[in-house]
Amino acid sequence: MQPIQLDEPHDARPWWQQLTAYHWFVFLMASLAWLFDCLDQQLFILFRDTALTNLLPEGANVKTFGGYATSIFVAGWATGGLFFGSLGDRIGRAKTLTITVLLYSVFTGLSALSTSWVDFAVYRFITGLGVGGVFGLAVALIADTLPPGARTWALGVLQALSAIGNVTAGLISMYMGTLISAQQITSDQAWKYAFLVGAIPAFLCVFIQLRLKEPQKWTEAREAGRLSGVKFGSYASLLGPGRWRKPAILGILLCITGVIGLWGIGFFAPELVGDVIHTSLKDKGLSDTEIASQATYYKGLNSIIQNVGAFLGMLSFAYIAQRTGRKFAFAIAFIGAFLATNLYFRMFQGVDQLWMSGVMGYFQLALFAGFAIYLPELFPTRLRSTGTSFCYNVGRFLAATGPFTLGLLQQKLGESAIAKLPETANAVARDAARLSAFRDATSWVSLVFIAGLVVVYFLPETKGQPLPEDD
Repeated sequence: MQPIQLDEPHDARPWWQQLTAYHWFVFLMASLAWLFDCLDQQLFILFRDTALTNLLPEGANVKTFGGYATSIFVAGWATGGLFFGSLGDRIGRAKTLTITVLLYSVFTGLSALSTSWVDFAVYRFITGLGVGGVFGLAVALIADTLPPGARTWALGVLQALSAIGNVTAGLISMYMGTLISAQQITSDQAWKYAFLVGAIPAFLCVFIQLRLKEPQKWTEAREAGRLSGVKFGSYASLLGPGRWRKPAILGILLCITGVIGLWGIGFFAPELVGDVIHTSLKDKGLSDTEIASQATYYKGLNSIIQNVGAFLGMLSFAYIAQRTGRKFAFAIAFIGAFLATNLYFRMFQGVDQLWMSGVMGYFQLALFAGFAIYLPELFPTRLRSTGTSFCYNVGRFLAATGPFTLGLLQQKLGESAIAKLPETANAVARDAARLSAFRDATSWVSLVFIAGLVVVYFLPETKGQPLPEDD
């Protein structure tokens, strides 16, 4: 099979002008699948603590169990990515994408019916299975369908559009906050309604199943593979002796750092916002209802600001990667993520500083545009979905420890800080000590971005190189 040139296409037109109507349909379906995937992820992040507060027995440590639930969700994500990524190379990207969208949307909706933290965690694990499968499938679908000259920007924009899903989740959280304030619903009901909204993407499956075809490149390669006996979606081919093992290992290390940084720190921003608001409003003597309303509202607003920054960051990454190279873009993003994360979690003191969240989102999520652009450039057609999903998701087994590690570190630092307080310290002082411990914990975990910068040094540069195929 002849290699396809990635960054030096014969067509000099802007990438969007190179797409036919069907190309746009493929791009739209893949982007919506990933956008709604991220919507459901973000709904979990925003309503995780509220749900667990209602599902756990009184006196249970909500933040600790929030770390457990997040780790379980991320572990399901990793498992689904491994399974469905391989399945996509074996039976087709379009068929498998339909299954994953149906899975994550239905079980997000079922999360609203949880009666204990145990069944809530089970629903989140199964949701994670579907969530984990979408990214590699959507990326491979676009990489194998769209013209070479449109590929880099299309993949960057696909990832950038995921921020729209996150922003939508933030708007839902703000709307729930206004309903709580108007006493039309209670905070006990808000999380259930939010998760029910997350079931809507199931209807997208109808359009995917009816019109989306498997990429011609994949069908031709699959037919040739049947004749030659070459295995598709084989982890033995990916990780066994041969040319694909090294890029797989480097890809895993690259993704681990970004995933731990985002899920172990960045997506705990709502907890920081909620704690700061709770402490300030409680000190003013406001009612529990007003505190809950304000916290829900500003968590949503923070999510919107964070993801507007993410949208711009991912587009910036695509531009830099296209102009100067993938490695340079990754290096900038990792340095910026380390600095911006520490700025936000160390310095945030009130809602007038929510702009810091946008800066953090700009750099942290820019890395994920890099994953969408870079990973499919490392593997051949028969392993493109498998390799992309493997790198993007297998690291989540390690990343799943990030929220738990952050929670445990915060707990230990918090206990130490509280022990130093005088016995007469009031609840406000104790809350302030716990918040300070949370800030310290995030600073330590953010060192993972520096580790990512080290990985970048060993990466191959793929700008201007053809998509790889077997010799």
